[in-house]
Amino acid sequence: MIRERAAATLHGVLVLLVGLLALGFLVYALVTQAFGDSPGILITESILILAVGFVLLGVFVVNPNEGRVLQFFGDYVGTVKTPGLRWANPFYTKKRISLRVRNFESTKLKVNDLEGNPIEIAAVVVWRVVDTAEAVFEVDDYQNFVKVQTEAAVRNLATSYKYDAHEDDQMSLRGNTAAVADHMKKEIQERLSKAGVEVLEARISHLAYAPEIAQAMLQRQQAGAIIAARQRIVEGAVGMVEMALGMLSQREILELDNERKAAMVSNLLVVLCGERSTQPIINTGTIYQ
Repeated sequence: MIRERAAATLHGVLVLLVGLLALGFLVYALVTQAFGDSPGILITESILILAVGFVLLGVFVVNPNEGRVLQFFGDYVGTVKTPGLRWANPFYTKKRISLRVRNFESTKLKVNDLEGNPIEIAAVVVWRVVDTAEAVFEVDDYQNFVKVQTEAAVRNLATSYKYDAHEDDQMSLRGNTAAVADHMKKEIQERLSKAGVEVLEARISHLAYAPEIAQAMLQRQQAGAIIAARQRIVEGAVGMVEMALGMLSQREILELDNERKAAMVSNLLVVLCGERSTQPIINTGTIYQ
């Protein structure tokens, strides 16, 4: 693999000043001697003017957060990252590569999750080029490579997790966003490392069930929420009943046989677990009548 290395260049301002001074002097000398009788000197000065002008073609500008990849007839010479005016061999080709931080948002992909349910998923990836040689020479088009490999990684990620977990110890796309984002970043980085690209951040930007099953899955989620709520209510009601019976026995307020305890437990559970408010009935006799 071709690795990035620094290219040896000169300060462009110095070369430009010296070249312009030499060019101005040669042009002045050519004009003053244009009507002389020494054609050989005129030809020499013309050649020198062309040579100085050609040397000045090697001056180029490097912007901040930018790199210039230098090649000499197909051979990789090096990369220039020092911002400012620089000079290199005029025969070098100088390709501009941006080193700025960029982001890419994938399209909404329709894939199946771990349970086979069709879902829609999209991701945002923040990235930048860190090795210009790999970005230019190892892949055909590094920007398109980032796009294709990101979408491939998102598809593979979606098939590794369930959309929604029904148990607390299960990983899911909706319930474990931080862990899923870390997994996505690592997988995308593995795919893009050969292109000289560093992934700074990756996260899911869109997640939903596919339209054809969205309504059914919504009902399933609602049913699961109702069951979970009922379970919590029953656990609390049982605890309150246990506490009530224990306090009655501890303080010796009332002695109840098993049958009456069962009736009391039934009544308390109805009151505590019922969806509607209960209608009290006052017993004017004894507890056995």
